[in-house]
Amino acid sequence: MGDRPDGGIRPLDGVRVLELGNYIAAPTAGRMLADFGAEVIKVERPVTGDEIRNWRLYAGDTSMLYRTINRNKKSIVLDLRSDEGRTIVLDLLRTCDVLLENFRPGTLEKWGLGPEVLDAINPDLVITRISAFGQTGPLAQRPGFAAVAEAVGGLRELVGDPDRPPVRVGVSIGDSIAGIHAAFGTVMALFARESARGRAAGPIELKQRIIDVALNESILSVMESLVPDYLAYDVQRERVGGRMEGIAPSNAYPCSDGTSVIIAGNADAIFGRYMRVIGRPDLADDPALATNAGRWERRDELDAAIGRWTRERSRDEVLRLLDEAQVPSGPIYTAADIVADEQYAARNMIQYLDVDTGEAAPRRVGFPGIVPVIGGVSLPIRTVGPDLGEHTDQILGELRGHADASPAPEVPRVERAAGEPVR
Repeated sequence: MGDRPDGGIRPLDGVRVLELGNYIAAPTAGRMLADFGAEVIKVERPVTGDEIRNWRLYAGDTSMLYRTINRNKKSIVLDLRSDEGRTIVLDLLRTCDVLLENFRPGTLEKWGLGPEVLDAINPDLVITRISAFGQTGPLAQRPGFAAVAEAVGGLRELVGDPDRPPVRVGVSIGDSIAGIHAAFGTVMALFARESARGRAAGPIELKQRIIDVALNESILSVMESLVPDYLAYDVQRERVGGRMEGIAPSNAYPCSDGTSVIIAGNADAIFGRYMRVIGRPDLADDPALATNAGRWERRDELDAAIGRWTRERSRDEVLRLLDEAQVPSGPIYTAADIVADEQYAARNMIQYLDVDTGEAAPRRVGFPGIVPVIGGVSLPIRTVGPDLGEHTDQILGELRGHADASPAPEVPRVERAAGEPVR
């Protein structure tokens, strides 16, 4: 593990990753590995690069979405559909610990970059593959983005109000969850590899070094007891708006100043204090409300009582009174609230870097810090997401044994068709 300038460590220093992935899922996994010290070389297509360079692009030529998800990485430009591009990828993989990709299953094989080929040139390589439905099964060849995975994985059915169609959360949660699983799987495989070396057990067989992450399965894995509840009790969970099925009272409530707060006073020991704070000792002492099951049955009554109390007070007063009574609560933050928050600042969770935003001079922009915390505060972000091909000369120069390599030739954009990566 490498030392940081501030005396801490980055656990993945020395690990080299080649990232073949656009959009969000694989790049999220790559970002997590890079955050903790891995050298992540991101391969981008000529001319356009990763498409999220243009997503939510308000000015300049590279979005803050790209700068965030691809921070701490290096960018090189290669055409994976050309012989030269594939040859360079193979040469790079001889020096890598991990290949990270999110193409439709079969695409790497079609390009002559399948696992057996990669194993022949590097028998220690961890191959992490992210796809819509996994590398096997009847849906393996089906394309799909996170929106589809969130639906098939069971999440979308539970998001929104019961009298309206399901809605989507405001971020690509399916991609991010899959990326987190992919990063975790990659680190597990690296750990297993190093453990085998320590035991002098020899290389781990190829199938144990292939990490197969499906977007829909990643969603299913965080759906708690959705399936067991159905099979054990014939319960079909339904959308309940701001509530959580079977848990009460826990919801968002409006305040007198036009803001809202989240209050989670559903634990048995907390509920009595909560009701006394809002001036309802009758509810606190009602034996029918002593357990969560009884409170869920009367959730509408409880929410109405709480809402009447919050509407008469400002957000700050509501939160102060609840905090004094040790009732879990919090404001519903906007981006402006987050950057002004003392708790985030204390743990270095908003980090400021100079970024090209298309203006005459770089702008100081805050980015979310690195999670989880090691050493007391968030590790520092080394660089934002790179410009397209920023490191091509450096990486290919090292590969060829000299530092003044010519830039990779720019070729016309080619549509990927079946090879298009999932998000």
